[in-house]
Amino acid sequence: MQPNEVKALLESRIDGCEFHIQGEGCNFQVIAVGEAFEGLSAVKRQQLVYAALSDEIATGALHAISIKTFTPAQWSASENAQ
Repeated sequence: MQPNEVKALLESRIDGCEFHIQGEGCNFQVIAVGEAFEGLSAVKRQQLVYAALSDEIATGALHAISIKTFTPAQWSASENAQ
């Protein structure tokens, strides 16, 4: 898979989030920013993103995924937003 394919999948399955994807093959780093993460624990945030990619993980199209999630306020306050 390509990063743009992973991004398109996530955008179609999780509303109101912005995704930054890096990687190649079946190994990707996902940064997700959105209101959907407001009030959720870190585990619940990860589960939301994993669930959106569960079919691709099950088939092996995606293997290793690193996920970082932020609310918009967290993202704007982080050094990553610079």
